[in-house]
Amino acid sequence: MKELKDIRKEINEIDEKMRELFVRRLAVSAEVAEAKRAKGAPVLNPEREREILTRVAKEVGPETENEARLFFTTLFSISRGRQRSALQGAHPLISQIAEAVEKTPDQFPSLATVACPGTEGAYSQQATSRLFSFPTILYFRNFENVCGAVEKGMCDYGVLPIENSAVGSVPAIYDAMAQHKFKIVRAMRMRIRHVLLAKRGVKLSDVKDVTSHPHAIAQCSAFLLSHPEMRTVPASNTAAAAAELASSNRRDEAVIASRACAELYGLDVLAEDISNVASNYTRFICISKDLQIYPDASKMSLMMSLAHHPGALSGVLAKFASLGVNLSKLESRPVPGSDFEFRFIFDIEASPRDPRVVKLLAGLASDPEIEHFTFLGAYDEK
Repeated sequence: MKELKDIRKEINEIDEKMRELFVRRLAVSAEVAEAKRAKGAPVLNPEREREILTRVAKEVGPETENEARLFFTTLFSISRGRQRSALQGAHPLISQIAEAVEKTPDQFPSLATVACPGTEGAYSQQATSRLFSFPTILYFRNFENVCGAVEKGMCDYGVLPIENSAVGSVPAIYDAMAQHKFKIVRAMRMRIRHVLLAKRGVKLSDVKDVTSHPHAIAQCSAFLLSHPEMRTVPASNTAAAAAELASSNRRDEAVIASRACAELYGLDVLAEDISNVASNYTRFICISKDLQIYPDASKMSLMMSLAHHPGALSGVLAKFASLGVNLSKLESRPVPGSDFEFRFIFDIEASPRDPRVVKLLAGLASDPEIEHFTFLGAYDEK
């Protein structure tokens, strides 16, 4: 039996030969790109790739067929990326990120006009007041209107809830990402403490209807299940529901909202901390019309639609893994009007000042196998 040191020496020798062949393979890929440029041929040649994979699979045998397919498929992907880079030049995304890094001020602003869903006392308003020291807040009925106000330049920024630790993502925000043009410039997490509010003098036993935003209702499902006599009624916003109750004559209705709404709208607290879990946090994003990248940005968000073939998603994930980039979130949303097609949203932990990462993003943006690619922003998250 060989000694481990001898085996490792043999592996090192093989790896050195593979390294030399790999560098040579990439150099030849550049020559292939020039030949394709002269002929006007496309970079992707699926027929040739299938032929090679079939031949290799036969030659290595069934025991290592899968590994060989993975190895050569990855090699093909790298080669195609090199060819596209040679043929198309630098993608505009590289200069866009560089320009944003250079032109964005060193400090996040303390004064700004900010679009916020709901009304005074809403959790989004509380998040806005933490993000900005002196915000001028304009309230809008729903998330869609907030996105529209930022996109049209009515407000400098917008603040939106995107995810809750107890019940998951807010689908409407992810759908808005595909319908509106905006960039994420900041993110923060805030603890949510839901209470049950009602008109002064109303008792818990008087309540028949409980009104709030569907996400807040879901976060308090255990409390509501313990009171089966209460019917849930969806509202556009927690604080808006509280304000509407305060101006009504209803004494059989309660709302799920923040404690701040009790004092703001003259309501009584019927039950404290009714969330399903004590550690109930919501993640908020701050959006702007244009790309802004502050010095402390350490996270990025991307959105893309992938081709329908095996390995499309794993190929993208492998590219991140090769750079040691951690994927902190992967969300999929159906594409409206399509037949079971999905759009993927990626949150990655990486610096926009890392040229390797920016080059990878540019490669994804120029990859024709990625049917739609949007860089949603680079930001810091508190």
